[in-house]
Amino acid sequence: MEAFLYQAMIYLGAAVIAVPISARLGLGSVLGYLAAGIIIGPMLGLVGSETADIQHVAEFGVVMMLFLIGLELEPRALWDMRHRMIGLGGLQIGISTLALMVAAMVAGHPWSVALAVGLSLSLSSTAIVLQTLSEKGLMQTSGGRATFSVLLTQDIAVIPMLALLPLLALPAVVMFAADGSIQLGSAQEVTEGLSLVAGLPGWGVTLVTIGAVAGVVLAGIYLTRPLFRFIHAAKLREMYTALALTIVVGISFLMTLVDLSPALGAFLAGVVLANSEFRHELESDILPFKGLLLGLFFITVGAGINFDAFFANPGDLLGLALLVILAKGIVLYFVGRAFKLKGRARWLFTLGLAQAGEFGFILLAFSVKQNVVPVDLAEKLLLIIALTMVITPLLFILYDILSRNMRVHTPTYDEDVIDTSGPVIIAGIGRFGQIVNRLVRASGYQTVVLDHDMEVIQLMRRFGVKGFLGDPTRPELLKAAGLEKAQVLVAAMDDPAKVTQLVAYARRQRPDLHIIARARDRTHVYELYKAGANDIVREMFDASLRAGRFVLENVGLSEFEAAGAEQTFYAHDRKIVRELAEIWDPNLSTSQNADYIARARELERDLETALLELAEQHTKNQN
Repeated sequence: MEAFLYQAMIYLGAAVIAVPISARLGLGSVLGYLAAGIIIGPMLGLVGSETADIQHVAEFGVVMMLFLIGLELEPRALWDMRHRMIGLGGLQIGISTLALMVAAMVAGHPWSVALAVGLSLSLSSTAIVLQTLSEKGLMQTSGGRATFSVLLTQDIAVIPMLALLPLLALPAVVMFAADGSIQLGSAQEVTEGLSLVAGLPGWGVTLVTIGAVAGVVLAGIYLTRPLFRFIHAAKLREMYTALALTIVVGISFLMTLVDLSPALGAFLAGVVLANSEFRHELESDILPFKGLLLGLFFITVGAGINFDAFFANPGDLLGLALLVILAKGIVLYFVGRAFKLKGRARWLFTLGLAQAGEFGFILLAFSVKQNVVPVDLAEKLLLIIALTMVITPLLFILYDILSRNMRVHTPTYDEDVIDTSGPVIIAGIGRFGQIVNRLVRASGYQTVVLDHDMEVIQLMRRFGVKGFLGDPTRPELLKAAGLEKAQVLVAAMDDPAKVTQLVAYARRQRPDLHIIARARDRTHVYELYKAGANDIVREMFDASLRAGRFVLENVGLSEFEAAGAEQTFYAHDRKIVRELAEIWDPNLSTSQNADYIARARELERDLETALLELAEQHTKNQN
């Protein structure tokens, strides 16, 4: 017990110290976990032979991650992704496997061994890449979606790979010892483990495997509702967590009995349950375990690196790891180019998937067990895979550097010739400007709409709203739009700096013009006041005010009382903003402006007093 608590303290303590430091330095959590493992393992020797055993537990983080991915993917969404999965993913796996296989054959290995090596190294790290994409907010970019499609294809491709590897077996039989080392053994010893397919002919293995997969699908469809109803009757929150873990663990165990990847079984179960009403309940129960176990998995990868073997021949091993990354990167680059990925998206796709991954560990272990790959080669490949995973966060840092220095390619269009005039100019026809434009035009007034986004202009034209393409801050475009004769200018662009620039220019040209401006936040309000705007509308203010009114109506106030509180707050806030705008200093941060803070607190107390007086007045009127 003491040894277990000691190891738990070491692993968790290393993560708690290293990961926040890594995140603060902008290196991401994955590199922090890997660094923590390297420090407590090879460097300080605080952990040792138990790392391999812990890694088996930590691999459940990958299993849970794929279960959660499956929950997010409805079967219809999976079908919609089929072109990218087959195209991008299929090409990447096929060409990478072929290239790495040829390299292994050139190094002197038989074609069967070379093919196993190519398959093992062609897969990328789902755990590291998805974690990093999520942290950096890149999952919804075109490059992120393409990367996810390939990872999903790779995860599914493990099934046929596991089926193919036994057909490549060498004459001798190889097995893992209890301490995690690889050694020769007898065929009887290899098949002693609990298995539903051991000793079966090929057709029997196929039938049992198909039956196991079908059982998972049918159980997900027909048994989850009765199970959840049964658990709900207990009215114990922890039972939901126990059920979620039982589902994942049970499916994983079933997959191991038929020699399939537990992660793939969990992914399949997640897809089956994606349309279930229990989807969000399962997700919330599994998520904390997934994060902790994934972190533990990365630590064990770092702790398990055999630095003695590495330092015995560091140049060759590091060189081979870099060659694997380079070979896969070249394949990914040209596959991405073939599928029209451009700029940042192509580099994210290339650098994000260039490493080998955790499924490589699984395939190599299976290859050794099936006597496909020799022991000494497998140990070297395991180290190479670990090195590529350690290098991966550095590849994402390289992507960040390239991304910052890369211009986004946007098509250019000639600006429209403005042939319409009206009393109202609306600069920016996004969500904000659309509402203003609809109200004004529906009331019978002509508007001149300007926007720099061609797609937005074309979309508005489909709905019968005529707009003109061009940068609203350009003086010649404003002149053509009728700035000299307009009665009102609405600055409604998304970019706060552009709004301020437009307001300042229009005020200089037309001191008598009424300018209504869209503000991002209160600081932007102060900037617009100084620039000369007459009316300033904060993006979320009115919507938030209405939401507050609904709250008051549902906690005891009548509609009349809630409306009075809303109007009082609105009037008082306009007064506050105007007063604070005079004190606001753009050269000081808000926290350093003592006069601003003092006056803001006084005005906030005045607001509370005004609302309390209003409530008292309503009470007197009711009595």
